[in-house]
Amino acid sequence: MLYVLLALCLPVLSQMSSSAGPEVVFERIRNAGVITLNRPKALNALNLSMIRHIYPQLKKWEKDPETDLVVIKGAGGKAFCAGGDIRAVTDAGKTGDSLAQDFFREEYILNNAIGTFKKPYVALIEGITMGGGVGLSVHGRFRVATEKTLFAMPETAIGLFPDVGGGYFLPRLQGKLGLFLALTGFRLKGRDVQRAGVATHFVESQKVKSEQPGDRTQSLIGLQLLLHTLEKPVILTPDSSHLFCWCHRLFEASSVEGIQENLKQDGSAFAQKQAETLAKMSPASLKITFRQLQAGATMSLQDVLVMEYRLSQACMRGKDFYEGVRAVLIDKDQNPRWQPSSLKDVTEQFVDSCFAPLGEHDLKL
Repeated sequence: MLYVLLALCLPVLSQMSSSAGPEVVFERIRNAGVITLNRPKALNALNLSMIRHIYPQLKKWEKDPETDLVVIKGAGGKAFCAGGDIRAVTDAGKTGDSLAQDFFREEYILNNAIGTFKKPYVALIEGITMGGGVGLSVHGRFRVATEKTLFAMPETAIGLFPDVGGGYFLPRLQGKLGLFLALTGFRLKGRDVQRAGVATHFVESQKVKSEQPGDRTQSLIGLQLLLHTLEKPVILTPDSSHLFCWCHRLFEASSVEGIQENLKQDGSAFAQKQAETLAKMSPASLKITFRQLQAGATMSLQDVLVMEYRLSQACMRGKDFYEGVRAVLIDKDQNPRWQPSSLKDVTEQFVDSCFAPLGEHDLKL
């Protein structure tokens, strides 16, 4: 299939089909639709305007008989997409602006569109790929990492949870790796992104360049090489750091408290480091995330996104999200004052309330 698509893309570069302002650019390269996230100074962070441009274009290409695949990449070379526009969502949540609902709702609808896309969807995840960038990539059929890829879901550090379908894909990674990544925000780099199963392929960055939009020659060459890479079988090599084995052993527990006890009993440098990391995270976020992944392991992507929308609105109603953004992104004192401040004070009743249906306000896919 991809060999045929490669042949179709080789001869010529077609005209640019549309340019939706400076933040996201759409191109047609023969039979491929190419999306370029174009906010390099903001590390291509995803905002509502970008979502509202990408979704209809994606649906259009899905129905277009002359479009055989879609490729998404980031401009600037430093990031595919470093996350969502959290500052804007924070401001909206504080004032009751509808953006606090609209952003998550429309982002999750886009995530579902990617997960159910009927044609090959290829995400070139070079550079920083976090949060919203994960949602734009991980649910597609192909995710291509390079040695410059840096993947993380660091939401528990800002009083949030690994959303954008994190409750679906994270528990499906090997062993307890997904739970480890979700709770600690640990950063996977380069080939480890493929070894973990987050990326489906790995290619050296100089072979597939993420150029500025509008550079048609480089775009054509890059697409040719990208599709050639996807023709190659996936070969996972042993992980010399034994990270996956550590995660499975230490994060196998029935609660966050159980994980903390495992780390304490182990006493290794790795375990001590993870214990210190967890101690900095929002206790409420840790417990919400633990249950999110437990539930999501047996749910469809659509059901997970409905669940996560409920969680997003619970976070908007709470305090930790705003405090986490203040400490990490605004004042940058790295000293959030969580409420509650310890795991023992995060009750089951509170966690239950975060998962409660929203009635007519529930996400509809």
